[in-house]
Amino acid sequence: MTDAITPDDLRDRLSSIDDPDLGDDVISTGLVREVSVGDGTASIDLALGAVHSPTEEELADDVRGAVREAGLDPDLSATPERKPGAEQVLPGVDAVIAVASGKGGVGKSTVASNLAAGLADRGASVGLFDADVYGPNAPRMLGVEAAPEIEEIDGEKRLVPPESHGVEVASVGSLVGDDDPVIWRGPMAHSALTDLFDDVAWTGLDYLVVDLPPGTGDVQMSVLQTLPVTGALVVTTPQAVATDDTRRSMRAFGEFDTPVLGVVENMRTFVCPDCESAHDVFGAGGGEELADETGLPYLGSVPLDPAVREGGDDGAPIVLGEGETAETFRNLAGRVADKVGLLRRHRRMKNVARPEEVAP
Repeated sequence: MTDAITPDDLRDRLSSIDDPDLGDDVISTGLVREVSVGDGTASIDLALGAVHSPTEEELADDVRGAVREAGLDPDLSATPERKPGAEQVLPGVDAVIAVASGKGGVGKSTVASNLAAGLADRGASVGLFDADVYGPNAPRMLGVEAAPEIEEIDGEKRLVPPESHGVEVASVGSLVGDDDPVIWRGPMAHSALTDLFDDVAWTGLDYLVVDLPPGTGDVQMSVLQTLPVTGALVVTTPQAVATDDTRRSMRAFGEFDTPVLGVVENMRTFVCPDCESAHDVFGAGGGEELADETGLPYLGSVPLDPAVREGGDDGAPIVLGEGETAETFRNLAGRVADKVGLLRRHRRMKNVARPEEVAP
């Protein structure tokens, strides 16, 4: 009889579900927050950390299955926990993902634009903030032609970012002409970015992807100081000069207590379209070695594919197309969402008091 099922009974059933990343069940880790039963329905609030994370979607499906096995209809809700003070800085933005690199020319903006479009393609509400003040390429890569509109919101004039491929896009490029050089010293760049941070009216985002300039200069520090960055994604090519610079740049995230979600190796292998032979133009394995040395997750490699360049030039991110490279970017988007979710679930698990730790 479903009337005999109590919230405690349901919690016992749910304790058989393990979190594959945390190595414990969803009750012990604190993933299940609130459980109530009534009128044949079980209402369960889950501490899921990331929208459209493949791993967390599977966990939610497991919870639904356990509830149905108990003869009840599942009604799940989830409210990710943000950093303290984040709501004051970026109200309505859940997770902030910074995409960084140690040097220029490694395809950081390509990864950022495809990551944003890939997350949107998974069903998330996504924005891309192009903070690369010296090379703002996001509007072109996402096919944005319209300038931000200015609207009065709550008595203040705000920039409403244009949308393309399901991604809201704001760029420092909107502050200068298309052909104008950006010649800003550190204080000017900091002032321009902080003003833009305050002026953009994002419309309730699950993810805000921030495309940082390469290196560890004033702009990167401004972003890390100003925005509640959930985690950073580091992009490198396999060659040693890129991984050396990336290794140095990663130390900056530690200075600001910003977790690094993982390492992406770009431009790994080129497959000749004529003879189908594979060539490691920039070497191979450098990103994996960097991840091993630093103890960070390796999120995969992206091939050196002319279609990626074509998609970026045409404003049609390859992640939305067909083929192996498109699938690689789609998988990357899922892995990044998984890492955001894991980071938050792990943080919550550390804050959950175990029964044996509670004083009588």
